Amino acid sequence: MKVQHVYIIGAKGIGNYGGYETFLQKLVEYHQHNKNIKYHIACKANGKGFMDERKLPGAITVDNSHFTYYNADCFKINVPEKLGSAQAIYYDLAAFKECIRQCKQEKIERPIIYILACRIGPFMGKYVRQIHKLGGKVLVNPDGHEWKRAKWSKPVRWYWKTSEEKMVKQADLLVCDSVNIEKYIQEEYAKYKPETTYIAYGSDIYPSNLKDDDEGFIKWLDEKGLKPFNYYLVVGRFVPENNFETMIREFMKSNSTKDFAIITTRDDAFLNELNEKLNFKKDKRIKFVGTVYNTELLKKIRENSYGYFHGHSVGGTNPSLLEALGSTKLNLLLDVGFNQEVGQDAALYWTKEDGDLANLINKADNMKQGEIEELGKKAKQRIKDAYSWQFIADRYEEVFNLK
Repeated sequence: MKVQHVYIIGAKGIGNYGGYETFLQKLVEYHQHNKNIKYHIACKANGKGFMDERKLPGAITVDNSHFTYYNADCFKINVPEKLGSAQAIYYDLAAFKECIRQCKQEKIERPIIYILACRIGPFMGKYVRQIHKLGGKVLVNPDGHEWKRAKWSKPVRWYWKTSEEKMVKQADLLVCDSVNIEKYIQEEYAKYKPETTYIAYGSDIYPSNLKDDDEGFIKWLDEKGLKPFNYYLVVGRFVPENNFETMIREFMKSNSTKDFAIITTRDDAFLNELNEKLNFKKDKRIKFVGTVYNTELLKKIRENSYGYFHGHSVGGTNPSLLEALGSTKLNLLLDVGFNQEVGQDAALYWTKEDGDLANLINKADNMKQGEIEELGKKAKQRIKDAYSWQFIADRYEEVFNLK
């Protein structure tokens, strides 16, 4: 059997803590001994979120613009930073051109180009035609509803929606990481009769390698004024569509004697806007505790939380939700289709209606330990059954026509 060359575009790098970046790390690791597949991965050479392979265990630098990671050849793309928010479009297009150049130079037949997210729809037609001339295919992961995000202006939202439509129209296959996203693609773009398949994002369920008395963990708890199993937790980007406002407001209304630890990125403008609305700084239980990039420490923090809040309302299968289900026993999720699809009966659900989450927190505070343990078992089983990285890697092997 000939080696299948797979080129992947759209992530900033490998293992950079973003959803796509972690996905690439796991995909390459799980396929490292697969002789039938060769990965070529575009990475960002400069600017925000650039790839520094020195921080990636197992990566070997070849030169300034190349490194290898297991069986993947990784090439870096320089992006003009003066382009601002248009950098992502430039980056994907430059990476696509480089993939085509490599295919022609190396005389690679039947390449697969896999594009993560829908940023280059208006510009990709001529590149798709070139891949088809080589006997190859273009796959697209449509991600979530980027055009719904609150941070974008109306013209930018229009661009993202238009780009999504054109990519759906031109892709040979759309790989959706959520059943709900696949349904949306099929219904919204029925006139194009899109070919779709569903492959979720992955997670693991092994416990943190840190002990309960680990010095770094104890120090972190002390610094933040937290005690094991006496805090609720949320981990996510500090953006409106993740519903921090609802979670904080409702926690303030609850009777809980526990703390609410918020691990998130810093955005002073949004923080001040929220405080003006909610005056949460007067509530000592509400604790913004910064970011945690040490994955084992973050897992330990999740394992020792009393419960986990998940308020994401945009997107497909969310990585932070999978990680929570794999580590936390009691998960309280916003009641939307994406979250229901993942959590099923292994979690509790809340709406944005006034008082709903506050009542659920009061109920959760009074749950018997046996009930919490049962939910924890169901959550881990849910990850094992549908979201293990081995299962995800095997599905991609099928999609790449190698099984």
